[in-house]
Amino acid sequence: MTTTPNSLRRWILTLALGAALPFQASAAGTELLNVSYDVARELYKDINPAFIDAYKKQTGETVTVKQSHGGSSKQARAVADGLEASVVTMNQANDIDMLAERGLVTKDWAKKFPNNAAPYYSTMVYLVRKGNPKQIRNWEDLARPGVQVIIPNPKTAGNGRYTYLAAWGSVLKKGGNEQQARDLVGRIFKNVPILDAGGRAATTTFTQRQIGDVLVTFENEVSMVRAEFGDNFEVVYPSVSILAESPVAVVDKVVDRRNLRKPATAYLNFLYTPQGQEIGAKHFLRVRNEAVMKKYAANYKPITLFTVDELFGGWQKAQDRHFDDGGEFDKIYQSK
Repeated sequence: MTTTPNSLRRWILTLALGAALPFQASAAGTELLNVSYDVARELYKDINPAFIDAYKKQTGETVTVKQSHGGSSKQARAVADGLEASVVTMNQANDIDMLAERGLVTKDWAKKFPNNAAPYYSTMVYLVRKGNPKQIRNWEDLARPGVQVIIPNPKTAGNGRYTYLAAWGSVLKKGGNEQQARDLVGRIFKNVPILDAGGRAATTTFTQRQIGDVLVTFENEVSMVRAEFGDNFEVVYPSVSILAESPVAVVDKVVDRRNLRKPATAYLNFLYTPQGQEIGAKHFLRVRNEAVMKKYAANYKPITLFTVDELFGGWQKAQDRHFDDGGEFDKIYQSK
């Protein structure tokens, strides 16, 4: 048998992402694969059985859902390289846009579901050690000498990218200029001792390996850490941060070939139901349902948020300028 470079690459990819193996091997037409970002593991462990039960009651059909998790951009590239996701549930629109460019997702994917196809959103906040010994309050404090900051790699992790843009945008939002923003981000990344590939790895570095004075990550991630570890950590909200949406999309090329469009679409629609929104809120995500958001209002501190569109001209422009090879992040990190 002759093995082409592309087929070999897909074979290696399938072995590397074990979560996909049962999906690839199954002949069942009602098995979905949700390829998602790193810190959404617990969310979808609760979403999946709730959806399966609701779908069974509604249609009489049995569906199973497999998960695959990693850095958002890394996951998107895996799908582009052949990982046969039924749906993608990412933490930034740019990753799904890339799949649309490859012809895997329709160009108008953001119009297929409400709220720009983002059922949940979050923002970037700080997790510090008990008592906040370094007195970290705002973005400028992350740039102080002697402060170690844990941030995942913006090249591979959506929350690393959001953190970078949140710090940059905090300067612009307060009336500063681009050079001042670049200077702040540069000084912050000089304080980053380790660039983990994904958000969950960064959390492990901070909480279990005890490296760093502050972890910057999604509000829902730090809230879950507080819930698990109690008084060992404190959450600090900066004065301004970025709106971090969690967009979703059906991978059209896969579901049409496998006759999975109906359950895949139902799966993403379930995220918008009161039950799906309630599960998201229990995981400290900010939700679109006003009644559910009001019910869990105590979980969310008011904070001034700006969007990627507002300060960076959209995700594509932000990607081109800051995160593509040779962009601002590479220049900043190489001069560290």
